[in-house]
Amino acid sequence: MKRPRVVFPYTEAGLGHIMPMNSIADEFEKLYGDRVECVRSDFFTETGNPDLIRYEKHLADSVIEYNKHPCIGFFATFNMDFWGTTISSWGAVVYIEQNAAEAGIAHMEELKPDLVVSTHWATNYYAMHMKERPLTAMYCPDVKVNTLFRYKCDLTLTSMPTGYRRARRMHFRRYNDDNIKLVPFLIRKEAFSISTDKKVNRELIGVDADKFTVLLADGGYGIGKLKPMTEELLKRDLPINLVPVCGRNRELYEYFATLSSKGNTTFKPFGMADNMLNIIAASDIACGKSGASMMAEPCFFGVPQLITHYATDIERWIGRYYINTVGSAIKIFDVSKACDKIEEFVASPEKLQPYRQAALAQRSNYGAEKCARYIFGLLCKKFPELKDGSELT
Repeated sequence: MKRPRVVFPYTEAGLGHIMPMNSIADEFEKLYGDRVECVRSDFFTETGNPDLIRYEKHLADSVIEYNKHPCIGFFATFNMDFWGTTISSWGAVVYIEQNAAEAGIAHMEELKPDLVVSTHWATNYYAMHMKERPLTAMYCPDVKVNTLFRYKCDLTLTSMPTGYRRARRMHFRRYNDDNIKLVPFLIRKEAFSISTDKKVNRELIGVDADKFTVLLADGGYGIGKLKPMTEELLKRDLPINLVPVCGRNRELYEYFATLSSKGNTTFKPFGMADNMLNIIAASDIACGKSGASMMAEPCFFGVPQLITHYATDIERWIGRYYINTVGSAIKIFDVSKACDKIEEFVASPEKLQPYRQAALAQRSNYGAEKCARYIFGLLCKKFPELKDGSELT
């Protein structure tokens, strides 16, 4: 019997879409790789099609633009909500770049999937518009199942109870018990093997094992308040490890490489950090924007978060969730006041304890196994001979 083909198409539109895809692809292949064909697709670049490459660049550039100018990000999400799912999805995928939409559907057909698992709405849109439509599952990494993630698919997966309840309540015609499921957050599988001992992780990343450690990060593109926060904390010369992570912002990393501490601060900037989980686990507080992974990963390691800006309304929803529901985060947008708060925590680390405990209480809500079993359950509806009792429906 020919094995069903499950395609995992990657989208470069911020690392918040890539990390969950790695998580679910790894877990699904581990559990079911002997019975299904798992295909990881660098969807927008692997064919060399210039329209697809240009469209993915547009997606990434939009994320950068929203972080540079949050007013544009908020307007974009307002506009998306105003026009609704069908029109906004057409506009975001087809109207912006019609040639890319046609090429995306054609490439999805070339992959011959029986099931497409997406962590970005664009690849789900292509799958839904194939002539012979495959099964479709889509994971939304955000707190709210936002407008573009509400586009039709066979199975929507989300990790935040408030977002799940909101989707069921406000979009009751779209969602039912069968087509939306609440699953743990899809953190990278490597997270479970990282030590929770801060001193061990500080030694691994090359900073002082005994110093209070401040992580500054603004997502994969390193754009936001990372530069002014770093400059202000260096100026204050606190007895801390100061660890800014610039991601793909090479220019910022090279600038930080020209800076030095006055003496009390151990300054260790990173570019695109392969050891990001160790850096997070080494930290006493994580500061930056409220992206999905940028909030969830520190929370997993019991690291409180200080939110310094929102790039879009989606990030505002994420921030409010961790502030009001989880209780692991605080929000201070003013750079000087944010650094005042860090200085307060350095002087009195015990003040962070309630935030640490709130974060650690979420640790059981991580991992990809449940999500993989729901997706396998969806596949079993088309291929019932695959059923082995492990599937969830």
